[in-house]
Amino acid sequence: MEILSLVLAVKTNTPSENLEGGVPAGAREFASTHWSVVLRAGDSQAHQSAEALERLCAAYWYPLYVYVRCRGHGPEEANDLTQEFFARLLEKKWLSQADPERGRFRTFLLTAMKHFLVNEWHQSRTIKRGGGQVFVALDALEVEERYALEPQHNITPAALFDRRWALTLVARAQDRLRDEQAQAGVGTRFAALEPTLAGERTDEGYHELAARFEVSLGTVKSWVSRLRSRFRFLLLDEIAQTIAEDQDPESELAELFAALGG
Repeated sequence: MEILSLVLAVKTNTPSENLEGGVPAGAREFASTHWSVVLRAGDSQAHQSAEALERLCAAYWYPLYVYVRCRGHGPEEANDLTQEFFARLLEKKWLSQADPERGRFRTFLLTAMKHFLVNEWHQSRTIKRGGGQVFVALDALEVEERYALEPQHNITPAALFDRRWALTLVARAQDRLRDEQAQAGVGTRFAALEPTLAGERTDEGYHELAARFEVSLGTVKSWVSRLRSRFRFLLLDEIAQTIAEDQDPESELAELFAALGG
């Protein structure tokens, strides 16, 4: 399913239920991965903070890789740069430079990467190809195939980073929804309903689904409505994990829609 179509459909949905103070209530279940955990710990040695930072970095490795590639670096060098950036981020505790007032993990990462490219890499290019720490093991061909699909004209590296960040959040929420449905024993049903997340289907399409699952048309529409609501909730939860506790996921969601041109 086209992720951008899915995002635009989510934009028109009503706000999710079960929100407290703008933050998804379910976010508490994932507290150990929140950027807020990292910010609270500052430059301490707290295990929870280090683990949270490593998980967040691994999840959002690709947007920074795209940024580096868009800055004119070739595939192998971009991979080395991104891997080394994250290795140094953890080893040198650059977290101590994070500004809690800015709050967004994506802002911190992009600012740190810009600093790294200017002041770190070009001062000491001592990494031997394949000799540095591999932070995220990725198939180089697969990564480049993904990069080939990115917009290549009339977009700045920073704007491309924001766009890929937004799409990564959406993909993570979609994966979580798919996993939830599978664990609930309705994975087959979800596979049939998943295309409806990106927009309304025709009545004929709904009738076909109703006949397939031997339920009423109203039941199918109810399933779709609940799935869309749950997807939006999960997307806000993913966003909540990358911003400070006092920031509003809805506002960040609006910015990410803007990054997608929606």
